[in-house]
Amino acid sequence: MNKIILASASPRRREILEKAGVNFTVIPASGEEKISTSHPEQAVQQLSSGKARSVARSLDDSIHDVLVIGADTVVSYAGRILGKPRDEEDAVNTLESLQGNTHQVYTGVTVMERKDGAFREHTFYEVTDVTFYPVSHEEILEYVKTKEPVDKAGSYAIQGLFGIYVKEIRGDYNNVVGLPVSRLFYEMKKLGIKLRG
Repeated sequence: MNKIILASASPRRREILEKAGVNFTVIPASGEEKISTSHPEQAVQQLSSGKARSVARSLDDSIHDVLVIGADTVVSYAGRILGKPRDEEDAVNTLESLQGNTHQVYTGVTVMERKDGAFREHTFYEVTDVTFYPVSHEEILEYVKTKEPVDKAGSYAIQGLFGIYVKEIRGDYNNVVGLPVSRLFYEMKKLGIKLRG
């Protein structure tokens, strides 16, 4: 049985994996998140790979049969990556642009598998379309005042207070929360890797 490590401090990713019945340890990746591309599908794979590699490099050589899972999520609208808001004004502006429209949520996942002393890397991404109902300026201000958007890509949490404005989701809900766990299990199954049991 592989030892599984989640290279993320996100309580949302932790909760998704726990609900899926996976036994794992959390070792958050350190270092600054940097992207060198404006393409969201490339950016999330770059970021997830960076997280997984960072934690994999920090592991003691004596730890064998280990899986390190790194993940990162960005929101994209009108061809532009929307990261975490710089401040409240930025969060308001972002949500003003998203309300009444459809945007994409991309999550990149990287699994570093150590077998026989060497790591193999498996990386993929998932995308989900999210459509919001029209939301008034006052409603957006009220939401931003809750501080919930502070550390969220796209300035909102779908599982939080802004979830009431979601009109439609096309794709994996868990992907929007931060980890496309069904796709993760599918990809690992193709590689003969069991994440639980």
